[in-house]
Amino acid sequence: MTVVSGNRAPDGMTPAVTEPFRATRHGTHAEDRLPAGGERKIRLLVFTSLYPNAAQPRHGVFVEERLRHLVDSGRISATVVAPVPWFPFRNPMFGTYAAFAAVPEQEQRHGIRILHPRYPVIPKLGMSIAPFLMYRALLPALRKLKAKESDFDVIDAHYFYPDGVAAARLGATIGKPVVITARGTDVTWIPRYRRPRRQIQGAAVRAAAIVTVSQALKDSLVSLGVYPEKVTVLRNGVDLDRFGPRGCAAIRARLGLQGPVWLTVGRLIELKGIDIAVTALAVVPDTTLLIAGDGPEEPRLRGLVERLGLGTRVRFLGAIPHENLCEYYNAADVMVLPSSREGMPNVVLESLACGTPVVAAPFEGVTELLSAPEAGEVATQRSAEGIASAWLRLRSRAPARAATRSFAEGFGWGPVVGAQYELYVRVLAESVGTSRLGTSQ
Repeated sequence: MTVVSGNRAPDGMTPAVTEPFRATRHGTHAEDRLPAGGERKIRLLVFTSLYPNAAQPRHGVFVEERLRHLVDSGRISATVVAPVPWFPFRNPMFGTYAAFAAVPEQEQRHGIRILHPRYPVIPKLGMSIAPFLMYRALLPALRKLKAKESDFDVIDAHYFYPDGVAAARLGATIGKPVVITARGTDVTWIPRYRRPRRQIQGAAVRAAAIVTVSQALKDSLVSLGVYPEKVTVLRNGVDLDRFGPRGCAAIRARLGLQGPVWLTVGRLIELKGIDIAVTALAVVPDTTLLIAGDGPEEPRLRGLVERLGLGTRVRFLGAIPHENLCEYYNAADVMVLPSSREGMPNVVLESLACGTPVVAAPFEGVTELLSAPEAGEVATQRSAEGIASAWLRLRSRAPARAATRSFAEGFGWGPVVGAQYELYVRVLAESVGTSRLGTSQ
């Protein structure tokens, strides 16, 4: 196996670890200082095309969630560069591309400044050159930020391809260290294509550090030749205040729900496998399925519901605002996730935090989440029969909602934020060490 170098400076020498990151290295703005210790907030440039915006409020919400908790910790300040494909028309007949056209040039969410520069995309033909097109379009924007008062210390990129590949090249050009977070198909599916795989491997060499949201994703990167020592597993967290038990009986009464209730949450796209949940419902009597989400599969799913005669037992809820999902988790007896692949799905953590166990298809890495009986059940196969059987096993076990919530409390954001901050500190210290080695030659 070809090994992709990870922990070496460009000249082949191991970077020295120097003193902790201090205000004196990057300025002394009073508003950036931490309350104690003389250290200054680390300034992130978050670079990702997966980020919510005014036109697509649920797009990449998992990236926003982590960043919000980092910023709220008081240790981080951030500017987000969330590029969107250039498209000239907002007419809904153009589908997703019309939504891209409606994204504002810049906005603020939760007090964080977000820029949405455009980059060219060649539909169906441009996969292999997408990182280059993104790099060329975004380089002027990053140089402008670097030159002004909104300078930054680290480029924090999310999703390896094309975002991470472009970010690694941008960091090398403007002299900033880059941390890349792998989140799922970017390292499990896309590397099946030869040229993107080589670009991902090259970005892994350039990156100062790599984060994966599961051990399974780390294993995927290692199989591509990335040094395991370079990859840190930092699983997603869950907001334990926002998501928690809320009086299930009262919520069910208000929603007019009786008997067992299943819930699915997510975009209605093929890989989510909502059709599997619908078909499984057909063999489980007196059970209701709530489908929270919208997407291109909705017409086909409605047709399937009609053919199976499940019209009175399936409710299409549409896209539910993130802040309202807690109510539906509480209304359900189980959250069903029949996906073919996932990274570290936030919906699982949110459901568990509400005391609702999960039945999931056996996608890679799922046992990292459902690692205890009170968390739920993993189906033996990704099929209607597998999901139905897993539900019956879970129902016979009937874990207490309090036990499920207790399990979820091990996934709070506090440890994740602390570990992420320490990773940035280390990256900056090594970056200084590398710079000194280079200037001493």
